[in-house]
Amino acid sequence: MSAVIDDAGREQARGLPLLVFGDRARIVAFHQHRAVAVAEFLGDVATVVAALPDGRDAINLCEDRYAFLVAFCAVACKGRTNLLPPSRTQQAIDEVMAAYPRSYALGDVALEREPQGFIRMPVLGSSPPVDGVPSIDPAQVVVIGFTSGSTGQPRPNAKTWGSFHASNQRNVEALADTLDLASGQIAHVVATVPPQHMYGIELSILLPLLGPFAVHSARPLFPGDVASALAAVPAPRVLVTTPVHLRALLRDPVSLPPLGVITSATAPLSQPLCLEAETRYGAPVLELFGSTETCVIAQRRTAREADWRLYADVTLRPQPDGTVVDAPYFCAPVTLHDVVEVLADRRFRLCGRHADLVEIAGKRASLADLTRRVLALNGVDDAIVLQLDEPDCGGVRRIAALVVAPHRTEAALLNDLRNAIDPAFLPRPLRRISVLPRNETGKLPRSALLQALRHR
Repeated sequence: MSAVIDDAGREQARGLPLLVFGDRARIVAFHQHRAVAVAEFLGDVATVVAALPDGRDAINLCEDRYAFLVAFCAVACKGRTNLLPPSRTQQAIDEVMAAYPRSYALGDVALEREPQGFIRMPVLGSSPPVDGVPSIDPAQVVVIGFTSGSTGQPRPNAKTWGSFHASNQRNVEALADTLDLASGQIAHVVATVPPQHMYGIELSILLPLLGPFAVHSARPLFPGDVASALAAVPAPRVLVTTPVHLRALLRDPVSLPPLGVITSATAPLSQPLCLEAETRYGAPVLELFGSTETCVIAQRRTAREADWRLYADVTLRPQPDGTVVDAPYFCAPVTLHDVVEVLADRRFRLCGRHADLVEIAGKRASLADLTRRVLALNGVDDAIVLQLDEPDCGGVRRIAALVVAPHRTEAALLNDLRNAIDPAFLPRPLRRISVLPRNETGKLPRSALLQALRHR
């Protein structure tokens, strides 16, 4: 490996962050129905390092989570960067390759149209074990993640290993405390979110690298698949999911094995949904607050509290149009569009997003609140309210809505809304569709919403 291979004690004394936590026998993953120890995992990493080109960044497209974990570490050990497109569509891949001309795509399954120079991952699981643990230069950019595009065009965000390591240690500590892990105990992670998403990479890739966690290699989609993946790993179990996936689980009668904790992110989580999940599964639900720009910076147990608890060393400075977030491990302060009220004891209240506030005819409203009111209508399964880009003939940027309500008509929904919201904010148009165009993490890219509005 091109990264420094050295005795773990000497590396820690030099202050270099190691690639993986624990001794060689510690379980880091469950892959192909077997537990993978650190030494075996490092053997797989070494095999992939030998197969990768020098001096080029990689678009990590691996579907299997263990393959993604190995590829992520191999690219980092090569001294290069993992590029994570906002989606795995051909257009998104082409756009990243155009922006990073010397990059190549790396994957574990054949693609319908393989990018030029596509590299297929070697077979994993048969490499000789490796004892030496690599360390990574803290200044090395190991990831460039892209925002989801839910508020516009995706933007790149670089993460150095030092910053990534420090911020994700907070996740390790928060979950270990919630689970009350004993010394030497390992918790086991099953995630429904893709590892290419920042929440997914933090909670299912960095957790097993940096702390006493092992990850299941699958990304289960349907409730039965989630139950099977959880049953394949020992307790204590961590379910990493989203509000969309959690809602689907609660609608299904399938039983889940005992859970230690459930985490949720990517979209607001309602208190009733949290209460229902905690009652049914007997585990706390931790909602995590963060962004591609900042990673996770706060948490709350939404069933019991409305305010967020900041991670250690993170500071917030409210601004008229958002909030400046800083931490010792940030390369520079980050400005988010979220408007917050800073409270005592390192807590804060989320008041909404600056871009979420709309003004029509001298009246103000929140798109999130309008969406909540649409979702509360009888027969509505899913919905989103947004403001259009182009003004109408009167110069007003109107409100529109996309609604999933199989047994309601658009006219009936609009009639109900007249009793729930100010007429100035009545959606025009309101389109009833079969399913919202959510991406793999449940987010709604604005471009997809506008396209859905144009096509009935």
